[in-house]
Amino acid sequence: MPLYEHVFISRQDLSNAQAEGLIEHFAAVLSDNGGKLVDHEYWGVKTMAYKINKNRKGHYAYLRSDAPAPAVQEMERLMRLHDDVMRVLTIKVDEHAEGPSIQMQKRDERDDRRRERR
Repeated sequence: MPLYEHVFISRQDLSNAQAEGLIEHFAAVLSDNGGKLVDHEYWGVKTMAYKINKNRKGHYAYLRSDAPAPAVQEMERLMRLHDDVMRVLTIKVDEHAEGPSIQMQKRDERDDRRRERR
């Protein structure tokens, strides 16, 4: 099955538990449609570059999935209809990177990774 990475931003007035509950909800949508959630990360509340729906901050979540395209389309459709979700980004990838995402790594680990690419 194809591999995907998803990032979504939810409203800032949600509690951390509610924001993490959205991850579980959308993971259930994927599994109901024949896919599976490989990994997920809750990045916390971050300040955005510009206001979205009168919100200056938002809860960021990152998902890695292994799902057929119809399952991803259904999840995206439900994300866009959900009142608490402000933005969604889905990217199809060839393979999932091992370990935590770049957002969850400490700054010194990121610098080492950047030097390896050069």
